[in-house]
Amino acid sequence: MIGLTPEQRDRLSDKLADAANLALGGLVFGQFLADRPFSVLIGICGFAAWATLLVFAMLLGGNRR
Repeated sequence: MIGLTPEQRDRLSDKLADAANLALGGLVFGQFLADRPFSVLIGICGFAAWATLLVFAMLLGGNRR
């Protein structure tokens, strides 16, 4: 396992949450800007990527007391 300092873990956790929001925006909301019809499969993949990255961000962030 990579040894990260608490500051590095906080930064990585924050950036994973940002990446989750970009995945959701690109794969779900971006479809409304395209000239193609909405794809349910791509939408589900967007929500799955969002949820997965947020879970990893929460696990990496740990307890912040």
